[in-house]
Amino acid sequence: MYDCTFRVLFWGLFMGVCRAEENAVLCEMLGSPEVPLLTKKGDITIGGAFSIHSQISKPPFSLTHTPEPLTCSRINLREFRFAKTMIFAIEEINNSSTLLPNISVGYKIFDSCGSTLPSTRAVMGLINGQERTAEKTCSSHSSVHVIIGASESSSTIVMLQICGTFQIPVISHFATCACLSNRKDYPSFFRTIPSDYYQSRALAKLVKYFGWTWVGAVRSDNDYGNNGMATFITAASQEGVCVEYSEAISRTDSSEEVARVIEVIRSGSARVLIAFLAQGEMDILLEEALKQNLTGLQWVGSESWITASHLATKRYSGILTGSLGFTIRKAKIAGLREFLLQFWETVFGCSFQSRLPGQIQCSGSEKLEDINNPFTDVSQLRISNNVYKAVYAVAHAMHNLLNCGQSPKAINQSYVNFTLQSGERVYFDENGDPSATYELVNWQKNQAGDIIFVAVGSYDASLPNERQLAMNGINITWKPLSVCSESCPPGFRQAAIKGKPICCFSCIACAAGEISSTNMCLPCPLECWSNEDRSHCVPKVIEFLSFGETMGGLLAAFSLFGASLTLAVSCVFFRFRHTPLVKASNSELSFLLLFSLTLCFLCSLTFIGQPTEWSCMLRHTAFGASFALCMSCILAKTITVVIAFKATRPAKTVPQCSAALQRTSVLSCTLLQLLICVLWLIFAPPFPYKNTVHATEKIILECNLGSPLGFWAVLGYIGLLSLLCFILAFLSRKLPDNFNEAKFITFSMLIFCAVWVTFIPAYVSSPGKFTVAVEIFAILASSFGLFFSIFAPKCYILLVKPERNTKRHMMGRNH
Repeated sequence: MYDCTFRVLFWGLFMGVCRAEENAVLCEMLGSPEVPLLTKKGDITIGGAFSIHSQISKPPFSLTHTPEPLTCSRINLREFRFAKTMIFAIEEINNSSTLLPNISVGYKIFDSCGSTLPSTRAVMGLINGQERTAEKTCSSHSSVHVIIGASESSSTIVMLQICGTFQIPVISHFATCACLSNRKDYPSFFRTIPSDYYQSRALAKLVKYFGWTWVGAVRSDNDYGNNGMATFITAASQEGVCVEYSEAISRTDSSEEVARVIEVIRSGSARVLIAFLAQGEMDILLEEALKQNLTGLQWVGSESWITASHLATKRYSGILTGSLGFTIRKAKIAGLREFLLQFWETVFGCSFQSRLPGQIQCSGSEKLEDINNPFTDVSQLRISNNVYKAVYAVAHAMHNLLNCGQSPKAINQSYVNFTLQSGERVYFDENGDPSATYELVNWQKNQAGDIIFVAVGSYDASLPNERQLAMNGINITWKPLSVCSESCPPGFRQAAIKGKPICCFSCIACAAGEISSTNMCLPCPLECWSNEDRSHCVPKVIEFLSFGETMGGLLAAFSLFGASLTLAVSCVFFRFRHTPLVKASNSELSFLLLFSLTLCFLCSLTFIGQPTEWSCMLRHTAFGASFALCMSCILAKTITVVIAFKATRPAKTVPQCSAALQRTSVLSCTLLQLLICVLWLIFAPPFPYKNTVHATEKIILECNLGSPLGFWAVLGYIGLLSLLCFILAFLSRKLPDNFNEAKFITFSMLIFCAVWVTFIPAYVSSPGKFTVAVEIFAILASSFGLFFSIFAPKCYILLVKPERNTKRHMMGRNH
């Protein structure tokens, strides 16, 4: 029925150009988009609109002459394969005994020329059924029941604006604009290719995956490119990707405008180019890129051209090798290649009956398998499979409609949902869209040097966000670095540059105690500090006064030295215990005082070393009890001296009350301090504490007082005893005696009080381990002051001036 039409048409297709002077009939046919290229009658007629030509003339407009007709040129064999796939699917359905039995399916296919105006004429021709609608009256009903097409979003929108009024369904195999998912505006639209809403988001995830945060963008200046790029830019900003520039081109733009776009791309600093282009715009952009020798870019393409075999040639290999992009999964259609290989005469430009001028006689020895072109290439059946699915979707919908009332299954089947012979499931969601699954392809060279499309990953929008993009581990050809600013080194954070996108930044060092993490500075945990390059948090140095350090060792040495001196003096006093000087000094209290001073020296050792629960409780209670015992002894000695010299009958009174008074005063004063310490330990005992306030870069391990009131009560009680000692000793300093011990006690109390009065501000203001050192120093200083003030003069007489160690000298009387 259509052999003659095919014979003429394919001759023009495979010659690649239309020569009007050689074949006026063919040129007139190809230059009139409103004339159907392929037709066949049937009970049900499916319309088709494909971009058989990819370029259209732009005739000058005049108000005085009839406008010249639009002329389509530049044959697109890939699009013609789509048309032939539609016919192949229809023939399969006509030969099926289960799908639409006893019903013939026909078709009517128009050339939309990849432009809106020819698409308008095509849809008018499909609906009205007339070749020249402007010259004849429109028919009463549409000549087609459904339309498959077009290959461009803008052309599809134009068709929908016309046929949507008549509620004629349109199923597109290649129109991906997200705007077409709007059921309010396009209630009768369906498609077998996912919406660009998902593809744009997939592209944003792709560039983020490879770390390309600084990209350029070029798009088709139509609904497809503008909507797709808008979605990409929004998704990219959410992924932290910045777009340096975004240019738009149209296939009708002047060469100067296309050259300007290439110059913008060349002068940009982004090394990755997002090309959201239809095939027509991609063709003219590549031609200009060849002229200007634009190389060194990583191209990331949309599905419209990323698997276009006519671009995967050596001519463009220097520009496009390594390109990445998402496309729908390829499929196999059984019998399609054999169907395409039936056109012997057309492919070889010969005829078995040479009737037309310029044709040669076919010999019959030609091999069609040797011909390799986009028409016969079925190795990448992606969009062709979409056409195939669209035809079968129409057939199943018609089958269900015709069986309505005859089969309960058909009545309940409100949506198209079926499975192809290949096992692929076909269905539409509430927006008329299929499931959004893509295959990530990379343009690589094989061993022969030819460009091939290698699947390197996938994208499934139905999966959770973090699992949508998956790579299969295959190496990808050439992955450049495309960033506005290099990532900050460890220890630095990003700082925005005024007037620049967020991807352009300067690097500022993180503060002490912070580390760099995901381009920002984060503080380390409380017990950690940043390392030298501020890239990791390391445990803080734990500081406490230890025996191993110089200061701790010296204080420990002085403590042991003081205790040793005290023991030595005790031995001296024990050696001279029967001498008048020792007896006059109240030997019992002197030995008890020496014992308490030994404890005072040794208690300072509990302040050195790592604080523990027991050491914290021991150090303060031992300190308080030792000094309370020491002050009690001195107070008892002072009271004894006063009573002895103030008594009216000293010989009788002192021996009777002195010993009892001494023991009672020492015991009672010491027990009162012990009671305070016990209450302190019961209600709020000291405990180890990690101090991170005074020094942020280290942890000061110290003893928390638990109750400051308990500490100051202990210290205040010692101060009270020392004050009483000082007052009594001061009052008795002029008593008649060659060895007046009250003078030395007064002097020792002056030293003791001076030390501890100075200790209070020093203790409060000293940081860290120096607080402990100040306390130890106060203990040692006051202990040495008491020791030397009270016992040094006595030891001098005992060891150096023994002649003064007589009762006569002690009483100051000459007999």
